[in-house]
Amino acid sequence: MRYIYLIAVLFLVVVSVGCINQSRITGEVIKNIEDIEIKGSDTLLQLVSNSAEAYSEVNPTARISVTGGGSGGGIAALINGEIDIADASRPIKEKELKQAEERGIKPWEFIIARDMLSVTVNENNPISKLTVEQVSSIYKGEITNWKEVGGKDQKITLYGRQSTSGTYVFFMEEIVKGDYSAKMRNMEGNQAILDAVKQDQTGIGYVGIGYIVDEKGNHVSGIKIIKIAKDEDSVYVSPLEESKHSEYPLSRPLFQYLAKKPVKDSPIYNFLIFELSNEGQQIVKKSGFVPITADDMKYNEELLDKI
Repeated sequence: MRYIYLIAVLFLVVVSVGCINQSRITGEVIKNIEDIEIKGSDTLLQLVSNSAEAYSEVNPTARISVTGGGSGGGIAALINGEIDIADASRPIKEKELKQAEERGIKPWEFIIARDMLSVTVNENNPISKLTVEQVSSIYKGEITNWKEVGGKDQKITLYGRQSTSGTYVFFMEEIVKGDYSAKMRNMEGNQAILDAVKQDQTGIGYVGIGYIVDEKGNHVSGIKIIKIAKDEDSVYVSPLEESKHSEYPLSRPLFQYLAKKPVKDSPIYNFLIFELSNEGQQIVKKSGFVPITADDMKYNEELLDKI
């Protein structure tokens, strides 16, 4: 992945996708529209932007808008009828599904990539590995000094995402399994966390793997990527160890939600098919993420067969 500093979570990419002179129509299915508007997960922002750019090369009349703002913001915009596709780094919540149902919307969920959520520390921190329990205790505020996990006698500074982020929710529910420490500093995006940890020798943060590696798989400078184990008796695995991705405890699917059933061969449908194709999954890999599994593809194909 070409490493790009994202200035803000509302970074906008515009590529050409489908000049069809039709207005947006509501109903049981999504009709062909002139533009495709995508909003949501900051983790997925660069990947989906890369996919949109590549798609425009083979579909020069198409136009796609991709913005960030967090998974929660993207799903809310989908429910409110403001966008066509919501990017999300966590599954849609029951309360969101209820809100959607109240508006006559039945979201369609597709898995477009996998992420190895990465725990990072400053490059000068001697710590190189942690268990899931230790990470949880650190973010709950139960472990507050690096010496408690074999490091220097220094207080730990916590960096995490804002509450509208799908990464914030996933990490809290699946890893922390409780409330975050009140002392955690909530940052606006993955890049903000990385920048903070680079400058803070006592810092720890969590980010999507796409933000810590380049196209060749080399991680960015100034940070150290922590190896994670499920428990003390398990093997410690780095998110960069491709052969051990199935053993990595912080693996997660990355989603796209459509407001309604898409029309076959419509701009939205065709872009989704491109993302799930071999070419699209190569973009996933080049962007630093992990291609979908066979089970993920089977799940997607079962939905596509209903269109």
